[in-house]
Amino acid sequence: MNKHLNHLIEIANIDKEIDSFEPRITKIREELNKVLAKKEELAKEIAILGDERRDIELKAQKNELHLEELSSKLEEIAKKGKAIKTEKEMKALSLEEEIAKEQVTFANEEIARLEKLKESKEEEIKGYEEQISILSEEQKKIEQAVQSQIEEIEAERTKVFKAKEALVVKMDQKIIAFYEKIRKWAKNTSVVPVRKQACGGCFIKINDKIYAEVIKSEDIVTCPHCGRILYAEIQA
Repeated sequence: MNKHLNHLIEIANIDKEIDSFEPRITKIREELNKVLAKKEELAKEIAILGDERRDIELKAQKNELHLEELSSKLEEIAKKGKAIKTEKEMKALSLEEEIAKEQVTFANEEIARLEKLKESKEEEIKGYEEQISILSEEQKKIEQAVQSQIEEIEAERTKVFKAKEALVVKMDQKIIAFYEKIRKWAKNTSVVPVRKQACGGCFIKINDKIYAEVIKSEDIVTCPHCGRILYAEIQA
């Protein structure tokens, strides 16, 4: 096998290794991302409950204002009662007073109901905040472990990058440019073995002439169907 093809196989393997680092980091961060997503979800629930609590407070304030109005109205009814001259006026005023008192009772009951509802929302918010607090502690521990593992991977990645740089310097730059052009679309299948006389990238059978050239490994041979660089797989 000529040295250029050997170098291409080697650099293709290095590129595969380089591309494997990001998925490894993503995998490591999965648990942390789950915790962060859960915290975000809880924060949204707290925001919704906060809006509901404010709505309850506004309703309670309206009822309190209504109570003040009813109190003033009952005072006016009491004053009018002193000036009543006919039974008809007394009945009308009595009915007005009865309606006002019913409204007072309803407003007080509504305020009490809203207060209980508000307390319930606050309890829910407190529960969610406690969960966030627990998750924050868990997040710190996971972040420490994740950071340590990522640093190890970054050290590996730096080492592999240096190995690639050292290899690229030795290689014919035209061949590197040719390889990079194929890699733009073929990614980690730019340099593939031939198995059972078929391209290891597109899996289409190649003719005997090209297969013979691949076996000789004297030149860089590309698949006539897909354009990937081919090499003969060494049998164990």
